Amino acid sequence: MTVRKFVAALAILPWLCGHALAQAPRFPAKPIKMVVGYAPGGGSDIMGRLIGQQIAEALGQQVIVENRAGAAQNVAAEYVAKSPADGYTLFLSSAALGINISLYAKLNYDPVRDFAPVAVFATSPNLLLVHPSFPAKNIREFIAVAKKNPGKLNFSSSGSGSSQHLAGELLKIQIGVAMTHIPYKGSAPSMTALASGEVDFSFNNIPSAQPLMTPGRIRALGITSAKRSPLLPGLPTMIEGGLPGFITQTWYGVLAPAGTPADVVNTLNAAIVKAVRKEDFRARIAQTGADPITETPEYFRKYLQEEIDRWAIVVKASKAKPE
Repeated sequence: MTVRKFVAALAILPWLCGHALAQAPRFPAKPIKMVVGYAPGGGSDIMGRLIGQQIAEALGQQVIVENRAGAAQNVAAEYVAKSPADGYTLFLSSAALGINISLYAKLNYDPVRDFAPVAVFATSPNLLLVHPSFPAKNIREFIAVAKKNPGKLNFSSSGSGSSQHLAGELLKIQIGVAMTHIPYKGSAPSMTALASGEVDFSFNNIPSAQPLMTPGRIRALGITSAKRSPLLPGLPTMIEGGLPGFITQTWYGVLAPAGTPADVVNTLNAAIVKAVRKEDFRARIAQTGADPITETPEYFRKYLQEEIDRWAIVVKASKAKPE
């Protein structure tokens, strides 16, 4: 190659690079897959479909929800963590992502290192629920009853290692009283056990509890959020009831595989934030008993680490094990 031809080739390089960039498809150029770690019909599945529809409308591409249930969403988490980091495979996660690293002896993924947080868009508190015959009308009375009966009270949950189970373990730690955990296979049988008097108390979310609260088959004493719920404005928080810092809630967020380009993450985050700011979407989220929130990827990363640290203490103290 002559010097003249070499110089000419160098001169055309900027044009070639610019042309290639101009031809690169803008994200998203094809449908997006939203992987949910639970079976269809549950809370995570409902949230995944709600936010997926909003992302599709904002970005002009179909969002396909794929259910990969198993091992408290570990199956789905591992699948997404090992997927291409291009924004086309997303993970609709719940609070289990912050719990499982402490609960399971070994995971095939790291909840911090292997994901790029996109947005946490809703949080859902639990209720402290008792059988109608339970001799307490409020949280302080509940604490007094528990302290007078060490080792005698029992509580149900949707399964070992669930957020409901660990809420009960946190209560034991804060009160300083032994109580027995009885796991059931899901929220429905857990609530049935409480309503029938098989157990003394339980923690569960508003949608699962309300059908039994309305006819008076179970009673709510408190809510585990930082502030009262607009759905149950007369129900005090656990903090108001004398348990400082007692905040346990599930959350719903979207994550991408680690290494996903920042502009793709920001595009997805903007679509989610736009959705959560819409009144009709906020109303639909509120109907599930959840509180909609709008935050940045950086906030989600920090929030996830705080959740990991919080539940590590409870899992270690309670010696909780997965089923």
